Amino acid sequence: MSDSLIETINKIQDAFAAVGGNETLDLPQIITVGEQSSGKSSVIEHIVQRDFLPRGSGIITRRPLILQLLTVDHGSDFAEFLHLPQQKFYDFNLVREEIARETDRVAGTNKGISRNPIHLKIYSQNVLNLTLIDLPGLTKFPIGEQPHDIDVQIRKLVTDYISKMNSIILAITPANSDLTNSESMKLARQVDPAGKRTIGIITKIDLMDAGTNALDILTGKSVQLKLGFVGVVNRSQQDILTNKSMSDAIISERIFFQSHPAYRDISKHCGSSYLKKHLNNILVNHIKEKIPDLRSKLSSLIGQTQHELSQLGDPTFMGTVHRGSLILKLLTMFSNEFISSIDGTSEMSTKELSGGARIYFIFNSIFRTALDSINPCSNLTNEDIKIAIRNSKGPRCSLFVPEIAFDLLVRPQIKLLEAPSLRCVDLAYEELSKICHTCGSKEITRFPKLHIKLVETVADLLQERLLPTSTYIESLISIECSYINTNHPDFPGAAGAMAELQKRHKEQEQTERKRIARQQLNNGELTVPARRNHRSMSIASVGTTTTSASFSSSSPQKDSFLNYFFGPTSKPSDIHTVNGDKPAGLSQLLVNHGDDTDKNFATNISIGAEAVDEVKTKNIDKDDKEVELIRYLITSYFQIIRKTIQDLVPKAIMHLLVSHTRQNIQNRLVSCLYNEELFDELLQEDPSITNERERYKAMLDVYRKAFTMINDAM
Repeated sequence: MSDSLIETINKIQDAFAAVGGNETLDLPQIITVGEQSSGKSSVIEHIVQRDFLPRGSGIITRRPLILQLLTVDHGSDFAEFLHLPQQKFYDFNLVREEIARETDRVAGTNKGISRNPIHLKIYSQNVLNLTLIDLPGLTKFPIGEQPHDIDVQIRKLVTDYISKMNSIILAITPANSDLTNSESMKLARQVDPAGKRTIGIITKIDLMDAGTNALDILTGKSVQLKLGFVGVVNRSQQDILTNKSMSDAIISERIFFQSHPAYRDISKHCGSSYLKKHLNNILVNHIKEKIPDLRSKLSSLIGQTQHELSQLGDPTFMGTVHRGSLILKLLTMFSNEFISSIDGTSEMSTKELSGGARIYFIFNSIFRTALDSINPCSNLTNEDIKIAIRNSKGPRCSLFVPEIAFDLLVRPQIKLLEAPSLRCVDLAYEELSKICHTCGSKEITRFPKLHIKLVETVADLLQERLLPTSTYIESLISIECSYINTNHPDFPGAAGAMAELQKRHKEQEQTERKRIARQQLNNGELTVPARRNHRSMSIASVGTTTTSASFSSSSPQKDSFLNYFFGPTSKPSDIHTVNGDKPAGLSQLLVNHGDDTDKNFATNISIGAEAVDEVKTKNIDKDDKEVELIRYLITSYFQIIRKTIQDLVPKAIMHLLVSHTRQNIQNRLVSCLYNEELFDELLQEDPSITNERERYKAMLDVYRKAFTMINDAM
């Protein structure tokens, strides 16, 4: 039973190696790990009882060697290489030469390493069924022409092998070195911290200093491993030079342990003969433990491979009779994949937004941020607004801010919404194009020309819809510019704007008075509350404050925002007249400009120079108030239009571009590509797909055979 289990694993391993699938299934196997000159090769040769591995200085083992030992009842020992089928090697010197030659062929002659393994089988009466993998020895420094990072390469190669949970680690350490500094034990600890699948091999015990021994290590007192430690004595360099036979070396090893006072009591658990039996038992038990997992893994691999194979299509369905059906099937598959990407029902990516989710992000994040970043009064200075107001009045003066000035100023600001709106169209178009290029399962991409035509057809459809969508978006902006609706329910109007600004000014005045009072208190200037004449605050467009004196110190009066446009409320005795006519309002005062006019005006209404200066101050303040009012109205109306555009543009894009493409893609593909004259061209299969299909078929066959063998072994 035990021999059949190992033979089963060996057959599976050979089958996987033949199709290049060594990495897909984690098979139970023993991995030898050790530093250079640790005696790793000698341990393997003692187990095989044959001298067949290359020797020398530096790195000798430069490719993984998968060694399968098979017991035969009779006949001479011989070896076989997987890369040389049907060729038997009875001379093991030739085996050594072939290993060196095959290593140089793949790994080169510069002492570099390769991950591509050499498969070797040895049939002998002196071995037990066993599978070992010999890896390059760990090193720290490059030698000669070796790559500068040879130590990193070897360590990574070894780690990749021993990290597999089904592997048994054979950690080899020479007895004449410190076990705590052993590189092989350090690597084993990294991947197997509990020590459940590590066997410690202590070599060169006969070379330890006099008075020292490795008894504590071999008995597990120093370091504990579940599978224990085994001590061995290899042939020395002198024994190798004198061609000491393996049988004599094993006899000498047995005598050493039996006669040594420290190892006499544990001699039955030391030596190469015990080691190969111990490894055989460990491997058999390990295989028994892992067989159910292997069966489940193979079942999963069979299902995955069948799915991959189905994605590559069935070549028998490509005959003349089935070509039309196949084309329709592929067209429908492509259109459904495109629609699913938009709807969010296709395979989801966890790395980035794509498809419909990306379009949503464009609408609700990129587009909204672009609109919100626009300043409603950008590029409008106070002087620009004043000039617009004056130009709109012509030769006349007015009591109110002209509506013509507001219309003139707000239209260019609305136009600022056009650029981000058109950019939103472009981004949605680019995302749909990206979806189009990423669509196509393996069953479609196996026909490169068909896939190219599919992408081109959908791209043409998208291009056709881009111009109408952009034109409609431009018309939305033009519509808003063509009629400025000041009766919009959300628009505050002149009265509402003035009321709001007056409210703000009062709050700012109160804040300023409190600040001045606190400052005077801090300076010790204000000790007793006193009545003072108050000066009203005038807030310019940039947020600065100015003050103006009241007309009468005996009767203080606060100037409000509305007073600047309609005149302050005065007593009858305070009202001045012009040429005996009706009272002079603020707009009439604004008509008078120039020194001469001011003098005549002052004479006619019998006021002094101080009153003229006060009128001039009022005139300046009125301009600032008009600018502030216009800014407020522009901002209010712009926000209304921005909210409308933010709502309408995504709807227009979805209707004119996204939904239209989604609804018409199937019809467009059929009308353009379902043509018998194009079938031969469109259904030309990619040669790489053919090769990939053959590889999957071979893998599926191997998985099924391995599954059958595992079932039989169970």
